[in-house]
Amino acid sequence: MLKLLMSLCKVVFGEFEEEEFKKFLRFGSILSMVIGIYWTMRPLKDSLFMQLAGKENIPWAKTVSLILMIPTVAFYTKLLDKFPKIKLLGKLPSLVYGTVILAYAGFIWMFQSGVIRPSFLTVALGYFWYFFVESYGSLIVALFWAFLAEITNVEASKKGFPLIYAFAQIGQIVLPILLVQLPIKLHVTSDAISMLLIVFLLFLFDPLVKYVARKTPKEELTEQTVGAKPEKKKEKTSFMEGLKLLFTTPYLAGIFFSLAFFEVLVTVFDFNFKYEAGTHYSGVELTSYLASYSSVVGIVSFLMLILGINKITKRLGITISLVIVPALFGLAVLGFLTIHSLNFLFCLMVCSKAINYALNGPSLKQLYVPTSPEAKSKAQAWIETFGSRASKEGGAALNLLPQVIGRASYKLLSGGLGLVFVVVWLMTSIFLGRTYKKAVDANTTVC
Repeated sequence: MLKLLMSLCKVVFGEFEEEEFKKFLRFGSILSMVIGIYWTMRPLKDSLFMQLAGKENIPWAKTVSLILMIPTVAFYTKLLDKFPKIKLLGKLPSLVYGTVILAYAGFIWMFQSGVIRPSFLTVALGYFWYFFVESYGSLIVALFWAFLAEITNVEASKKGFPLIYAFAQIGQIVLPILLVQLPIKLHVTSDAISMLLIVFLLFLFDPLVKYVARKTPKEELTEQTVGAKPEKKKEKTSFMEGLKLLFTTPYLAGIFFSLAFFEVLVTVFDFNFKYEAGTHYSGVELTSYLASYSSVVGIVSFLMLILGINKITKRLGITISLVIVPALFGLAVLGFLTIHSLNFLFCLMVCSKAINYALNGPSLKQLYVPTSPEAKSKAQAWIETFGSRASKEGGAALNLLPQVIGRASYKLLSGGLGLVFVVVWLMTSIFLGRTYKKAVDANTTVC
């Protein structure tokens, strides 16, 4: 079966050595669970927040998320100094996220049963839940890729990262529909059942990571370096080191801006999509609708990867892969300005997320390969946690404008700014692609 699967994957992703292929399959199973759980929590994040705090307050939730992310990144960076990444990858989901969600499920059960009445406390817990789910999507995914970028060389990343992304979509397709639809199938009017199933999966996370580490040969878990080998002993850096690298290195700043432009535009699209969905649906029906959106994103992303979208990177180079995404987003902004319906917004969000998972995500992760360990872990942590939240806050600030200038003027303003972002994003992508190629060809680190 393994040989057959390797033959099938060779057509789409490239040729693998057997142990190398096993490594990517094992880590693909980890990311599949990470992404599947996250995309199950996403509809619960939005649905429960709208029930607890109101759909009109979604932009404010992103502001609170940004503020809380600062101490969270500081704490996360301290953990990186004290513990191996592979150990954190198992412990954080199980011990922290599993325990908190278990307690929160009890609160939601009582709230949706009418035992707990709406109050300032329930609104505050709505904001906390929104941040908590956002932090999982940022920290755990960033931790996974920081570790994998360290143990994967340039050539292996070109074929292995898209393969892992393909496996991740399986979790995204299956888990949201399976776990979120369960309350409806059981005629239960509480989302707590779905949350308890998420807790069960999170508690399995640590054993899965330990199994993968035990089964993978040590040479496949060894840090891969580009250029000069780092010293064996190094001083621990503060959590501000990643931010310093980000602001003083044009290459890392370029990665940040590429992510930032994507996040701002998608935040604007997403707010309009969720607002319209909240107008048409409520309660567990809203959660179910958003879960179906999550699964459709996974299906489209998976099909893109299986049909070989990653070959764009291998055949045409990473510069072309990076440039295609902002070009497509330019078309998306034009559609956002001219077409007004929930179905269009559904399709717009599906395509935006799918192209990110299938092409933009693997390309951006690949950019970290010719960088130092500090850039891979700490700078990436800042970019994908605080930086990502800050970018979403920029989109959220735009989404507050309908209350001030009206929805028609808001759409024109946000769409116009979106087109400007697309132009700058295109130029940034060209710079990143050329810098990456130069570093790889010279076998040196960019920073």
